Amino acid sequence: MTRQFSAACERNRGPILERLRPLLAGRHRVLEIGSGSGQHAVHFGAALPQLEWQTSDLQGNHASIHAWLEEAKLPNVLVPLLLDMGAPLWPDSDFDAVFTANTCHIMGWDEVERMFAGVGRLLPAGGLFCVYGPFNYGGRYTSAGNAEFDAALRARDPRMGLRDAEAIGRLAAGAGMALAEDYPMPANNRLLAWRKI
Repeated sequence: MTRQFSAACERNRGPILERLRPLLAGRHRVLEIGSGSGQHAVHFGAALPQLEWQTSDLQGNHASIHAWLEEAKLPNVLVPLLLDMGAPLWPDSDFDAVFTANTCHIMGWDEVERMFAGVGRLLPAGGLFCVYGPFNYGGRYTSAGNAEFDAALRARDPRMGLRDAEAIGRLAAGAGMALAEDYPMPANNRLLAWRKI
């Protein structure tokens, strides 16, 4: 199997874990949407052994996730589910938290809408949805680097691009979730957390 390596995952996993640890205290089952290379899953799964961590992604990323899981051999991190926001078939399982990193700006807006609607249906009352990545506020970039990143994404695919935190918040509210936390993170990223009402 081909184990992919993301330098960004390696850099951001520590700060994300620092914020996730208290947020996920008392939780039991986490669905990760867009597990990517698989690095986050094994890092967070090893650090939070009380959680069952369910990976998921497009089929093309499953080989790398499997490779990371095979090396780590963590009993609480599960092999990936196929979850495509283009036509999502949501798992029929009891999750009390959902985590996703660096997906909102890679998906098309219609896929972001489907993700929030699906998470809203999946989570029970009190369930938590944690989203990491770069966001705009008030229609403005938070840094020159984020502006350049947004331009590069849109040049690659016009459906991609940084999202406004306010627009994301409206999707969350429409899915029955209320903002619980908005943490500044390194490299002009944020960790947003919504609680299902």
